[in-house]
Amino acid sequence: MRKYLFWLLLGLPLMAQAQRWLTLDSCRAMALRNNKQTRVAEVKKEVAANLRQSARTKYLPHVSAVATYQYTSRPVSLLSDDQKASFPQMGTAIGSSLQQSLPGVMTQLPPQTMQALGQMGLSPETINLLAGQGIGKLTEMLNAFGHELVDAFDTDTRNLWAGSILFTQPLYMGGSITALNRMADIEEQMAANTAEARRQTTLYEIDLAYWQVVTLHHKRQLAESYLEVLKKLESDVDKMIQQGVATKSDGLSVSVKVNEAEMAVMRASDGQTLSKMLLCQLCGLPISEQVTLADEAKEAIDVAPLPAQPDVEQAFANRPELKLLQNMVDMSQESTHLLKAGNLPQVALTGGYALSNPNVLNGFHRRFGGFFHVGVTARIPVWNWGDVKYKVRASKAATTIARLELDDAREKVELQVNQNRFRVSEAYKKLSLAEKSIERADENLRIANLGFQEGVITLTTVMEAQTAWLQARTQKIDAEIDIRISQVELQKSLGILQ
Repeated sequence: MRKYLFWLLLGLPLMAQAQRWLTLDSCRAMALRNNKQTRVAEVKKEVAANLRQSARTKYLPHVSAVATYQYTSRPVSLLSDDQKASFPQMGTAIGSSLQQSLPGVMTQLPPQTMQALGQMGLSPETINLLAGQGIGKLTEMLNAFGHELVDAFDTDTRNLWAGSILFTQPLYMGGSITALNRMADIEEQMAANTAEARRQTTLYEIDLAYWQVVTLHHKRQLAESYLEVLKKLESDVDKMIQQGVATKSDGLSVSVKVNEAEMAVMRASDGQTLSKMLLCQLCGLPISEQVTLADEAKEAIDVAPLPAQPDVEQAFANRPELKLLQNMVDMSQESTHLLKAGNLPQVALTGGYALSNPNVLNGFHRRFGGFFHVGVTARIPVWNWGDVKYKVRASKAATTIARLELDDAREKVELQVNQNRFRVSEAYKKLSLAEKSIERADENLRIANLGFQEGVITLTTVMEAQTAWLQARTQKIDAEIDIRISQVELQKSLGILQ
């Protein structure tokens, strides 16, 4: 157990000092995965896709259900107050009128009728009495009918219940639904082009940060090598001063160069640290994360052969920014079509089922009753004071503006592609010249060191040769990085940065 604890404690410092190993591809993958704007662009693509699906539903019939309840302080009355009061008394009124006119009616009966009634044993007084009883029955019947009539017309609409199921199928909307669907398709394309532009921008930023770290790493190594050379020279000069073959002024000159070299090492080291912080932030890592880049371990920066001459038409076909501007032109045209639909008729098929309580489908009933219905609805614009016409003109003007902006952007993209193509070619030329300069600087420094050792070359010449050697190697590093960055810029300007 103690043995295991010993090895564990021994390995803890090594684990603490372990660094994350990153390649350019891994940095790109982490940046795309952790970049907030890239994720926002991807979510916008999902939003546009859902809106496109929503636009497709405009072609299909829509069904809706409606239910309502309403309480009113007063019911609807089909009878007036006078009618409500007179109808229950109409039997009484009619009976009184008959009783007043009955004697005259009986005397006006034919003699044969009176004789027949008399033969039946009925006296005239009895006949008049029976007639009065019949009138009483009639009065009661009519009064009861009046009450029923008033009750039947009592609506009691203070509590109203109603409901319906309605479907609507557009038949012709003047082309507005088609325009809306095309606009939804264009919006989805715009979201995809925006996401692609954001993706390429993220790759461009991460490439710049990555190669910046690599540049400062190689420059720091170069500065350290230069510092070692100067320190060796300083040691040799100190020995020569002791032997009396060099002056203190020579020693001070070398010391100044040593201090400058130490400052250069410190600046390169600090710059590398800050650049790694930026790289970690872009990759979504803690800024204090200790990382080591794959290209830092290489003695020289890998440089690909000079690429073929790019085609500007490739940029026109692939640049997401140009695609976005073309989407704006198409969107403006569809907006014009949508506005034109405002002057065209709109026809829709409608139908459904409606019910209410109370209902009057079979007289007046206080219960639910309903019916099916189907029909065609047409809306035809007649006069709107030129509102649609002015909007169409404004939309066409917006389309013209969008086309002009697209043409201007195409000209700028063409210029950008040619500039980046020139920069790539220039970077390769600089690298070729820097390699030749390194050969000459190495030879010059070797000769200067031999001459200084032989005493035929001054210290100033040696330091100038060392400075030239440093500048030549610095130019080579800059040329190699320029090739990398200019290639990335060229790919981005062509819209093919992967």
